Parts: sequence; structure tokens; C-alpha cells
Amino acid sequence: MRTSFTPEQRRDPAMAASEAVIRKCVHCGFCTATCPTYVLLGDELDSPRGRIYLTKEMLENQQKPTAEVVKHIDRCLSCMSCLTTCPSGVHYGHLVDHARAYIEANYQRPLLDRLTRRVLAAVLPYPRRFRIAIGLARLAQPLLPALSPILRSIKALQPVSAMLALAPTKPAKGLPTKGAEAEGARLGRVAMLGGCAEPVLRPEIGRSAASLISRMGYEVVVPPSAGCCGALVHHLGQEEAALASARRNVDAWMAQIEGQGLEAIIVTASGCGTTIKDYGFMLRADPAYAAKAERVSSLAMDISEFVAAKGLPPVTCAPNLIVAYQSACSLQHGQKVTRAPQDLLTAAGYQVRQPAEAHLCCGSAGTYNILQPVIAAQLGDRKVAHIAKLSADVIATGNIGCATQIASRTGTPVLHTVQLLDWATGGPVPEAFSSHPS
Repeated sequence: MRTSFTPEQRRDPAMAASEAVIRKCVHCGFCTATCPTYVLLGDELDSPRGRIYLTKEMLENQQKPTAEVVKHIDRCLSCMSCLTTCPSGVHYGHLVDHARAYIEANYQRPLLDRLTRRVLAAVLPYPRRFRIAIGLARLAQPLLPALSPILRSIKALQPVSAMLALAPTKPAKGLPTKGAEAEGARLGRVAMLGGCAEPVLRPEIGRSAASLISRMGYEVVVPPSAGCCGALVHHLGQEEAALASARRNVDAWMAQIEGQGLEAIIVTASGCGTTIKDYGFMLRADPAYAAKAERVSSLAMDISEFVAAKGLPPVTCAPNLIVAYQSACSLQHGQKVTRAPQDLLTAAGYQVRQPAEAHLCCGSAGTYNILQPVIAAQLGDRKVAHIAKLSADVIATGNIGCATQIASRTGTPVLHTVQLLDWATGGPVPEAFSSHPS
């Protein structure tokens, strides 16, 4: 695509990177076939190609964003399905993140929208605050049947209804892992991201990951100074906050790398993993952090990647279960990890099935199911309808957002892939199958 950015604009690293992305687009339209919002809405402006045109016009001419442009950019899930489809290598994800940051800096949203986004940014990345918020939401949930029709009828209040509906009805059991010693001969040492939402909603995921990794012979450390990866505020357009999170985590992990050393940085939430693997790009213009961020990104691995690379421990029990594998967008499109989770589950003795339209997003997408609840609900219902046809005993996924979105729509247990792998190789039976023979 031809561009006309000025030399002055190109001196801005963000503008230069966005122009490079735009110039790679050849208008082929392959992306429209796999874009969830285009599939649902049929609007060219709700496709990657349409959003590239809108972003090009806005950035190139330094325009003040209009409500119409903001609407279409906001509707993007950042699922990165277009990255998988694009034959020209257009890194649309970097472009839409720049568009969001530009909108955040140059557009005043309606008051309730601004407040909602500020609350999300001030609460979700902080586990203690998030726990308090969930407790308050649980108190309000009995009123949800009466409040929902009112909240849903007022567009600006729909995110409140979505937050209440998504909040867990029971408190999580147990505490997040603080790490684990290697079992048997110590083969190496890894760090694991503690994270923000996952340890509050499902702390058992981190415990299963640490249990499995230690059984493989690796020591697991969870540096307390490494917190939220920054993905949540990054996709809200709050770039400085995202970079601050990235720098803090880089510092925490570099201290471990330069201390006793790390073989890998393990991530169990694939949405976080996609962002951490992009730290090198995010901090490319920071001379104090560029090289360190690139080093951290090179060590980041999804838990399934690490286990596949090092080898699954011996299977000690083989639960004869049918597993519907929901491939998180951030894993299959953002990180290009497609076969490892399914192959590991098969090797652990499970019967693995994948639903139709496996490439389409479930509608979770970080805070998307809160900020765009109508579209998210349509995608979630569509995903669960395909999964239901598999007659599975359990649904497995690699991202806490997908697990929350899908679990709110089905009675079938939804577990992280690592919980099933841990169980099959000597770990505890997941609560959903506590009566299952092991």
C-alpha cells in the first residue's frame, strides 16, 4: 500500500514501524475470511484491511480520531488470526496497538467509557485489588437477574453487566505457587510468570505448571517483583503503563538470568506470553532496555512449548477422557504454537478433538468481553456451540481468558492444558474430576 508519511513523521519510531506495516499490505483481502468481526458483521471497516485504511488515514494526516474510527478500532479483538492468514507478512498487531495508543492520546471518550477503562487498568493488573473487586462483584451477583435487563438496555452500562456475569461465584481455592524444587537430578532452572488475573481466578494452573516442571527435573522460581505483563493496558492504548510493566519484568528476570541463570521464562497464560515475546519490539527504542528486553523475549516460552521441547514425564495414570482442545488465539496466531498442546495431551493418554472454526476467537480477548460484550457474547456462544458437538468430557485451553469466557457458557469442565498433563503424570486430580479413578 502506498504511503505519504513525511520525513519528520518517519523519525518517530512508532510512526516508522506503522508505515512499514502499512506498506506491506497488498489489499488482497485474505484477512477478511478469518477475521471474527468481519465474519459476524460483514463490514469492511471491521476487517483488518478496513482498519489498516482507517489507521493509515488517521496517522498519515495526524487527524483527530473520530467516533466512527474509534468504534471500528475498538471492535478489533487483537486475535491475530489475520497474521496467520496474511500472505504478505503484515504485522497488523503492531499497527492496531499504535492506533490505540494514538486514540488514547488524541481522543476523549464518553465519560462512562473513560471511567470503565480506568477502573479496568487500575484493578485487573493488581492481584490484591482484583481479589477485592471480585469479592464486591460476588456480593452484587444475587441482584444480577433483576439488574441485567436494565444494565444491558443502556449501552454505556453493558460493561458493568458483563463484569458481574464473568466474576466467579466462588472464591479460588489455595494460593498461587511460589516456586518448586526440582525432583530428582536438577537439569536446570526456569522462572515462571506469576501474572495478575490467572493467580486470582485459577491459582491451581500455576501450581500444576510448577508441579509438572519440577517433575521434569527443573527448579521453578517465581520472582515476586515480576507482575502483570502489561498486555491489558497495552491493548487499552495506555502505552507508558505497558512499557513500565515490561521494564519491571525485564529487571526482575534479568536479575535471575545474571544471578543463578535461567533456561527459560515459562508463561501459562498465552495472552501474556504473546506480549512478553514482543518485549524486544516494545522496548526497541529504549537504549537502556532494548538488548535486555530482546534477551527476555528470546527466553519466553509457553508451558506447552517447554514441555514439548524437554519431554513429558512418564504417564502414571491415563484418564480415558475426550478432550475438546480450544486453541487460544494468542497461542495459535500470536505465538504460532499449534501442535504442541494437542500432541502432549495425546501422549498423556487423552482423546483430543478440535472444534470447527478453531481459528476464530472465543470473544474473550483480554478485556474485550467487558468492553464489547455484545460481539463477545456472539463469538462465545458460537465457540461453545461448536465445542458441544464434540461430546467432550473436558475442555482444555492455554489461556485464562478463554477458560473464563467458555466456562461461563457451558457445564463441561474447562481446564488449562497443563492441569491435564500434570494429572496424567502424577499430579493431583483436578477438582472437577475428584471422583475419577486415578
